Amino acid sequence: MASEVGIEEDNTTKGSMWVLEQKLDQPMDEEAGRLRNMYREKKFSVILLLRLAFQSLGVVYGDLGTSPLYVFYNTFPHGIQDTEDVIGALSLIIYSLTLIPLLKYVFIVCRANDSGQGGTFALYSLLCRHAKVKTIPNQHRTDEELTTYSRTTFHVKSFAAKTKRWLEAHAYRRSALLILVLVGTCMVIGDGILTPAISVLSASGGIKVDYPKLSNDVVVLVAVIILVGLFSLQHYGTDRVGWLFAPVVLLWFIMIGGIGIYNICHYDSSVLRAFSPMYIYRYFKRGGKDGWTSLGGIMLSITGTEALFADLAHFPVSAIQLAFTMVVFPCLLLAYSGQAAYLMENKEHVVNAFYHSIPEKIYWPMFIVATLAAIIASQATISATFSIIKQALALGCFPRVKVVHTSKKFLGQIYIPDINWILMVLCIAVTSGFRNQSQIGNAYGTAVVIVMLATTLLMTLIMLLVWHCHWILVLLFTFFSLLVECTYFSAVLFKIDQGGWVPLVIAAAFLVIMYVWHYGTVKRYEFEMHSKVSMAWILGLGPSLGLVRVPGIGLVYTELASGVPRIFSHFITNLPAIHSVVVFVCVKYLPVYTVPVEERFLVKRIGPKNFHMFRCVARYGYKDLHKKDDDFEKQLFNNLFIFVRLESMMEGCSDSEEYSLYGQQTQQSTEFLLKDDATTSLDPTISSVDSIVPASRSPMRGNNTGASSSGKESSQTEGDELEFLSSCRDAGVVHIMGNTVVRARRESGIHKKVAIDYIYAFLRKICRENSVIFNVPHENLLNVGQIFYV
Repeated sequence: MASEVGIEEDNTTKGSMWVLEQKLDQPMDEEAGRLRNMYREKKFSVILLLRLAFQSLGVVYGDLGTSPLYVFYNTFPHGIQDTEDVIGALSLIIYSLTLIPLLKYVFIVCRANDSGQGGTFALYSLLCRHAKVKTIPNQHRTDEELTTYSRTTFHVKSFAAKTKRWLEAHAYRRSALLILVLVGTCMVIGDGILTPAISVLSASGGIKVDYPKLSNDVVVLVAVIILVGLFSLQHYGTDRVGWLFAPVVLLWFIMIGGIGIYNICHYDSSVLRAFSPMYIYRYFKRGGKDGWTSLGGIMLSITGTEALFADLAHFPVSAIQLAFTMVVFPCLLLAYSGQAAYLMENKEHVVNAFYHSIPEKIYWPMFIVATLAAIIASQATISATFSIIKQALALGCFPRVKVVHTSKKFLGQIYIPDINWILMVLCIAVTSGFRNQSQIGNAYGTAVVIVMLATTLLMTLIMLLVWHCHWILVLLFTFFSLLVECTYFSAVLFKIDQGGWVPLVIAAAFLVIMYVWHYGTVKRYEFEMHSKVSMAWILGLGPSLGLVRVPGIGLVYTELASGVPRIFSHFITNLPAIHSVVVFVCVKYLPVYTVPVEERFLVKRIGPKNFHMFRCVARYGYKDLHKKDDDFEKQLFNNLFIFVRLESMMEGCSDSEEYSLYGQQTQQSTEFLLKDDATTSLDPTISSVDSIVPASRSPMRGNNTGASSSGKESSQTEGDELEFLSSCRDAGVVHIMGNTVVRARRESGIHKKVAIDYIYAFLRKICRENSVIFNVPHENLLNVGQIFYV
C-alpha cells in the first residue's frame, strides 16, 4: 500500500515534442543503457575514497566505537575473581570483532546491499525482485524493466531455481519470510531505544569516577537531560551537524587507541597473549556456567554492527571497508587490550573500567569526547530506526506517519516526529527504570543477537537466489554464522529475567502493530481486486442510466494498478454524475530503492476516446524523496498531456494493437515512461504489454511532406482533446478518495476480529489520512464512504 507520495523536483516540459523527435532518432537500447549506467556503482579515486571513509566514521561507526564504555563491566557485573578471566574475556572480544563485524558484515553482508541501501528491508526487497515473495500482488511485468530493477536469471534445474520454487510454493512460507524481516526490523527499533540509553548513561557515569560520593540519581538525571536534548534536536537533521561527527569520532578512536597503547606498556603487556584462542577454551573450562552467561557482556563488543549495515546508504562499501580495517578495528583492539591490561592490576575497578583506565591529565577532555561520541552513536541508531521505518512504510508494513526530509543532498536523512517522541519516552523510561548499565546491557545484547540471526537467515537466501553461490559455500557461511550467533543467543537467554525481556516486549508490540497493519492492507487490497468493475460495465455507462458529465477533472485515488475500483461504481450509483475527465490514480511502491523520475509514471486510456478516462500509475522506491507540494499533480498532468500527443501520433503506425513508448528527455523536459492499451480491449484489468516496444519513427514527424490525411486528422483530434483537457483542468480538479471502514466477517475467528475490528481500526484512526499525505485541499476533496468485510 502506498504510504506517502514521493515527489521529485519537477523539470520544465517546454519543448518536449522537439526533444521527443530528437530522442526517437537514437537507438532505444543505447538510451536505456545510458540510463542504467547512471545507477551502477561508481568508481572512486583514492582521494575521494579516503574522504568518504573519513566521513563514514561519524555516521556508521559511532555505535560500535563506543562499546568500550561498558563491555567489561557487563562481562563481570559481580567483579573479577581471577585475572586469567580478563585474558579469556579479551580473547573472546578479539575473535568476536574479527568474526562478526570484520568478516561477516564488512566483507560479506555489506556486499548484499540494495544499490547502496542496507538493513533487513533492503535484503527483503532484493529477494522480492528475484522471487515472487511479496505479499501484496500489485506488480506488473513492466515494473521489471525499470533501470533500478536489476535481477539475474539462473538455470531451471539449478539449486537456486529449486529454492525459488520452494519459497514460492506456499503462502505460509512467504508469510514466514515477512515475519522474519519484521522481527529483525522490530529489534532494530529496540536497538534505537537501548543504544542511547546505555551509551549516554555509560558516558555520564564518568562523573562518579572523579566524584565517587555523588549519588547515582544525579548520573541518571544528567543522562535524561542529555537524552531529552538529543531527541529534541532531531528535527534539525543530521546534515546540519554532520560536519562535526567525523572529526569527533576520529578523535575518539585515536584517543582510545592511544590510551590502549599507554595502558599496555604501563601496566601489563602480557594481555597480548589473548590473541591465542587457547585462552577462550580455558576461560569456559574455568568459569563454567558463569563464563557461559558472561557472553552476554562480550556480545556488547559487537553492538552497532547491525546499525553499520542499516546506515549503509550514504557511503560506498569500499569506503566503509577501508575505514573499518584501517581505523576502527585496530583502535578497538588496542582499547580493549589496554583496559584488560589495567584490570590485570586493578580488578576492583571493573565498574567504569574505561574511565578508571584514563590517565589523570587527560581525564576531563576524554570525558567530553566520550559524551560527544555517545551522542553521535545514539544519533546513528536513531537515524537507522527512522530509515528502516520508512522502508516499512513503503512496503505497507507500518501505519502512515509523517516523514520529513531534513537534507536536500541526502535522501536518506529523514525525521519522523511521531516515532522520535515515542523513542524518547521509551528511552527515558529504560534509563530511569533500570538506572544501571548492567540490566540495560542485558536487554541490548538480546536485541542485537536476534537482528544478527535474522540477517544470517536472509543472507542465506540472498547467496542462493541473488549471488548464485554454490550450496557448499552457502552452507559454510550459514553454519559458522549460526554457530557463533546461537552461542551468544543461548547466553543472553539466561539473562531474560535480568533486563533481557525489555527488547522482547518492545519488539512484540511493534511486531503486532506492523503485522496487523500489513494483514489489513493485504486483505483490503484483495477485496478491491475481487470487487473491481469490469470494462463491460464502463462501456454500458451512458445517457440511458442518467449519467451526467460535469465540467472538471476527477482524480480517483485507488490502490489498484489495473481495473476500475469499487469506489467509482459506488460513487456514481449513489450520485449519477461524474466529471468530464476521469483519471484513476494509483501510487504504489516497488521493491527498489528508487524509481528514476523519467520512468515513474505509467499512463494509459480506459475505454473509448470519447469517455475521456485514463489510468495513471505512479511508482516509487522506498528511498524516494517526499515533498509536500503540488509537484505530483503537475507531473501527473504533464504525463497525461504528453500521452495524448503520442497516442495520436502513433495511431496506425504499429502492427501491435497495444503499444507503449519509452521516451527520453533532457534536463529541460520531463522524462517519462508511457504505456497505452488498445481501446477495444474487453477487460482493462488485463494488460498484454510485457515489454517496451519502440514505434516506427517516420510517422512521428507531423510536419513531414507527404504526411497522410490520417495524420492530419490525428493532429486535429489531438489538438481538440488537449484543448478539452486543458479547459477541464481550468474548470477545477476534484480529488475523490475512498473513506473505507474495514470489518471482519461475522463467521471470522476471534483472533481475526480482534486484529481487524480493534487493532487495525485503531491504527487507521490514529494514522495520517490519505488526503493529508497527498496534500489535498479540503475544498477539493470528496470522500466516498464504504464498508469492506474481510
